[in-house]
Amino acid sequence: MLSKLKKRYVVTTLAVVFLFVGTSFKNDFFEIAKQIEIFTTLFKTVNTNYVDETNPGELMDTAIKSMLADLDPYTNYFNEADVAKFKINNTGEYTGIGALITRKEGRLIIKEPYKDYAADKAGLKAGDEIIQIGDVNLAEFKEDAGELLKGTRNTKIDIKYKRQGKVLSTELVLDEVDLRAVPYFAMVDKETGYIVLSQFNIKASSETKAALLELKNQGAKKIILDLRGNPGGLLNEAVNICNIFLPEGEVIVTTKSKNEKYNTIYKTQKTPVDTEIPLVVLIDGKSASASEIVSGALQDLDRAVIVGSRSFGKGLVQRPLELTYGTQVKVTISRYYTPSGRGIQALDYTHKDADGKAIRINEKDYNAFKTRKGRTVYDGGGILPDIILEESKQSTIADALQRNDAIFNYITTYYYKNPNLGNTLPKITDADFEDFKKFLKKEDFEFDTETEKALKLMYEASVKEKIDENIATEYKQLLTALEKSEEKELNEHKNEIKKLMLDEAIKRYQYKEGLYKYYTTSNPEIMKSTALLNNTAEYSKILLK
Repeated sequence: MLSKLKKRYVVTTLAVVFLFVGTSFKNDFFEIAKQIEIFTTLFKTVNTNYVDETNPGELMDTAIKSMLADLDPYTNYFNEADVAKFKINNTGEYTGIGALITRKEGRLIIKEPYKDYAADKAGLKAGDEIIQIGDVNLAEFKEDAGELLKGTRNTKIDIKYKRQGKVLSTELVLDEVDLRAVPYFAMVDKETGYIVLSQFNIKASSETKAALLELKNQGAKKIILDLRGNPGGLLNEAVNICNIFLPEGEVIVTTKSKNEKYNTIYKTQKTPVDTEIPLVVLIDGKSASASEIVSGALQDLDRAVIVGSRSFGKGLVQRPLELTYGTQVKVTISRYYTPSGRGIQALDYTHKDADGKAIRINEKDYNAFKTRKGRTVYDGGGILPDIILEESKQSTIADALQRNDAIFNYITTYYYKNPNLGNTLPKITDADFEDFKKFLKKEDFEFDTETEKALKLMYEASVKEKIDENIATEYKQLLTALEKSEEKELNEHKNEIKKLMLDEAIKRYQYKEGLYKYYTTSNPEIMKSTALLNNTAEYSKILLK
């Protein structure tokens, strides 16, 4: 017989299964009951007969999480420990160090210190590797090291970190971290205001409204709203952002589900600030979720011209639901649709390729929709801009260089070789680009292309089968050919890569604020958006097509 503990986890699993059957349970009772019986019988049989002792909690946890992973990346199960940890992290007066931190290959790296926050005041720089927090040596610490950097205001934490091979020490004094949703706004010319909206937190609409009013006071008669790289956030704030430029009572987004109680229509509910001011919204492939709701609604209602490249395509809605024994499940409950009826979701998780990856909707299967004034727009995932700019698109190789920190690591070295630039704008020359290519070779950088992965897997298999000596020559030839191909790709995308290198370099010397300031005079997407707004006839023509 199963122990009480084991029964408890069986009940938990059954609760999750029942959650997903929902309204269809009555229609397919036999099949559901059959599968539950098979599962519980299997668990009991394995637990009773397996050669070693099993851990029912771990088995169930793995089974549940594996089951949900087959649905989509956003539907997740949280066991009792997960839920408790989440509650600890989100209650009480917790603070941060004021920096973007990543943990990669077991190393805790400062990616970006925010100006005048704790990390910055302690002298930490991008590229620093934190190796010890208090008495805890991170090399021996396998838990979430970020937890060691939390505490109440004015908590002092001793830090050891590695910078360019040297071990240094500092003291962090924790303080409140209140990152702005609108980190920057300014005039780009005498009549055009520029607003960066970086996230949809609880202050997003109030900060956007305040920025708009201040820019209008400075003479702004046209606005650029920059949503590039904005991953989304609060749905209500997306509606409120639209409400700044649209009148009360406009439908902004609807959610649709097989479960009727999740079908919702979201409308503007407040008095707008300005429904007439010409507006351009900038988006790119990293603009997601709430960013897509805003840009999609303003496009469908012919209120703004959307400029840039197709957005990410995250149109699934999640909700956390309580289960038994203090567990939870976050479930994808519905999909987002723009006012014209377009779906935002790009990847179809109900159809997967041979590798088990979700399939992106094929262009031939896109559906046409009409904006309020009769312009044709299409679904297919994400929001397709009215004006597509090549500058907003990121090549595969540039994406790999950023994703795998090649540009970040090179600029860290560049920064310490050129420490005295101060407020002088750094310049990335052709010589720097050539040096960057040498850096990639020296560091044996992996581009992680499918060809590169397949070649390495093949060679690893040959080593196991002890035939590597027979194919060593051919392998080296293929590797050399691949390296030449990658170098060709680097050269073909030289200007794009140099731009990314410059962006990263500016942040090192002048923080993110310096980068935004540079954008207002030099960013091609902003320059073209400004030119469009200054061409009243062209702007109106786009919205009246």
